[in-house]
Formats: sequence, C-alpha cells, structure tokens
Amino acid sequence: MLAALVLIVVLSAIGASKGVVFGPVVTDAAFFMFPLCYILGDMITEIYGPQAARRAIIAGFAGSIFSVIIYSVIIVLPGFGDDYGLAKQQALEVALGPVWVVVLASVCGYLAGQSSNSFIMWRGKKRHQESRLYQRLSSATGVGEAVDSIIFCTIAASAIGISTVGQWASYTFFGFLWKVLVQFALMPVTGRVIGWVKAHEPSYGTVEG
Repeated sequence: MLAALVLIVVLSAIGASKGVVFGPVVTDAAFFMFPLCYILGDMITEIYGPQAARRAIIAGFAGSIFSVIIYSVIIVLPGFGDDYGLAKQQALEVALGPVWVVVLASVCGYLAGQSSNSFIMWRGKKRHQESRLYQRLSSATGVGEAVDSIIFCTIAASAIGISTVGQWASYTFFGFLWKVLVQFALMPVTGRVIGWVKAHEPSYGTVEG
C-alpha cells in the first residue's frame, strides 16, 4: 500500500501540471489518480494506525521532492544542439518545469488534508472500535478532501494556467466533488479490502494510537 501511495503521489504531480477542460469544468490531468491516495491513506490508518499513516505521508512527500530534484537535473543537463534536440529540451522544460509548484501545492494540501483525514479516522476508531467503519470513512473523506482541494487548487492554479477567479472556483469545486464521489463509490470495495487485510495481517490489533 505504501509503495502504491508514493507512486500515485509522484505521478499525480506530473499529471496535475496539465490543465484539462471538460466543457465548463476546469480540472487537471491527475484528477482520476489522486482520490486513490486518500483511499490508501484511509486503509493504512484503519489497519496500521496513525503512526503508519504519518510515515506514509512523509514517504509521499519524499518521493515528490526527489522527483522534482531529478526533473531539474534532467532539464539542466546539456542536450543535442540540433533542431530536434532543442525541441525536446523545450518540451521537457514546459512539461516538467512547473512540477515543483504542483509538488509544493501537493505537499501543503496533502499534509493538511491527509492529516485531518487520518485524525478523524483514528479518533472514530478509538471511540467505536470495529463498528461504524463506513461512518468513519465518510466523515474523514469530506473533511480531508475539502481541506486538500482548497489549499492545493489555490497554490497550483498558476502552474496549471488558471488565471481567473471563476476558473479557480470551478477547479476547486470539481476537484472536491470528484474526489468525494470516487471515494464514496469505492467505499464498499475499500471496506471489503480493509476487512480482508485485517483478517490476514498478523500485526493487526497490536497497533497503538
């Protein structure tokens, strides 16, 4: 789960640097990936506890920052001087250059959103134990995604090409709505996977909050 979460965070930073338009809806190319981060975060918190969730968040940040460093090195390395080489260099600068802004937005939004998400999940579990899993998932989803969407969309807007308040509002609202709908749609699957892992994970039940 940790490896999948880090991979999705890194890929989302690349995808989110491209603005996408569906009619009146403004979003980015990572819209179909990022909800999976919160689903995996919920699963890690529920099964392994808040400390494991914090380690997962840190691992995601580390992967994103490392990717930005690698992209920067790739961009500054001297390339071929012919027309094709120059065209590729320009394409790399356009595609990967803004990623650091998206990563900054991801770090700020994901830190606040996933921390809120994890806190609600774990507090609910401490109170209700194994019962009310779907209530915990629902509450954590709404709060975490709202915090994440507002922070991320505000910081990342300029890198994506959003320049008006109307575009920002559409981007933020659609991002929040989409992520919540995906998480709610997949909630039965999430619950079943959590139950299966709990039944087969030897360390489950030994986690301290």
